[in-house]
Amino acid sequence: MIQIIAAVYGLMSLIAFLAYYLDKRAARLDRPRTPEATLHVLELLGGWPGALLAQRLIRHKNAKVGYGSRFMNVR
Repeated sequence: MIQIIAAVYGLMSLIAFLAYYLDKRAARLDRPRTPEATLHVLELLGGWPGALLAQRLIRHKNAKVGYGSRFMNVR
């Protein structure tokens, strides 16, 4: 059971990290963005470790105060 939970967290973290990366890339290229609600859903589904890592490593969504406060309340 623990392996399943760890696998779900790992997979959702990877998906969340990828979503943050693609959103950051879209922002730089002036393309349509991923809605913040979608990013929050990924966090709620267990992707919060990957989302937090993405915020730190690729510096995405870390300057937006309102997003950060919602993110911290989600986890």
